[in-house]
Amino acid sequence: MKGEAGRQRHDEKPKQEGHIWGSMRRTAFILGSGLLLLVAVWNSLTWHLQRFWGASGHFWQAQWERLLLTFEGKEWVLFVTGATYLPVLSFWTFNGLLLVVDTTGKPNFISRYRIQAGKNDPVDPVKLRQSVRTVLLNQFLISLPIVVLLYPTLKLWRDPCRRELPTFHWFLLELAIFTLIEEIMFYYSHRLLHHPMFYKKIHKKHHEWTAPIGVISLYAHPVEHVVSNMLPAMVGPVVMGSHLSSIMVWFSLTLVVTTISHCGYHLPFLPSPEFHDYHHLKFNQCYGVLGVLDHLHGTDTVFKQTKAYERHILLLGFTPLSESIPDPPKME
Repeated sequence: MKGEAGRQRHDEKPKQEGHIWGSMRRTAFILGSGLLLLVAVWNSLTWHLQRFWGASGHFWQAQWERLLLTFEGKEWVLFVTGATYLPVLSFWTFNGLLLVVDTTGKPNFISRYRIQAGKNDPVDPVKLRQSVRTVLLNQFLISLPIVVLLYPTLKLWRDPCRRELPTFHWFLLELAIFTLIEEIMFYYSHRLLHHPMFYKKIHKKHHEWTAPIGVISLYAHPVEHVVSNMLPAMVGPVVMGSHLSSIMVWFSLTLVVTTISHCGYHLPFLPSPEFHDYHHLKFNQCYGVLGVLDHLHGTDTVFKQTKAYERHILLLGFTPLSESIPDPPKME
């Protein structure tokens, strides 16, 4: 009996090894095929975008050179105008539309996507006026002077108003590096501001809104506005010695993305704001932008146990996720 059992175990071992090896080969095949497909799609996409970029490149290059001639000798004015006007215009255009919904609750086809039901329905007008005033002060009394100082800082490395516009692939590389730097700097500066030493005097102001709206993305104490809002977005362009065109697009993009993160509506075909909305609701979870460092540091473990985490996806339909993935009924 013992001999038969030994032979049986001996026969089973090659089968197990064969099964493991087969699983590894299938996994390698699937991953390899997926990687090849991803590379093919990426190359095709970038090739088509590069063709579009190149086809319109002569036009934009001509317009840029015309601007350089207009501002010749006053390039700093061109830089400050470009690095502030387009981003601020993007911010207030988007938030102007959201504020209509925040203050009236209409149109219903947008308000039905509200994440925290019953909150800001409509928004408190006194609280809103106070917040808008703070945002404007932050933009014009803090952001504007810092952008003015950014110009000579960038010139130490490379002229941001140089004649040649960046290529499409270089711009994509810059965006990737900007995003990485912002994620790291925002996460750690944000967690630092939650330390008891800083929270009550500085960061608590931003957390007055437990159910955020878009415009309060820049509603913050001046120290927080510099350390956590501006520096994470500005360091990338300084490191890369970026062109003004890249800086304009990046600053506009960061303001639109932070508005979406705070808007309070999980709208179709836009990035999910569930992650940061949960941070405003609970305070001690979800500190980052992308969530990568939250995963590494375990500061999203509670969030991952909630329905909000299940809803933290790109909505590709028109049924609100609060209806398709509702919160469990509250215990009486």
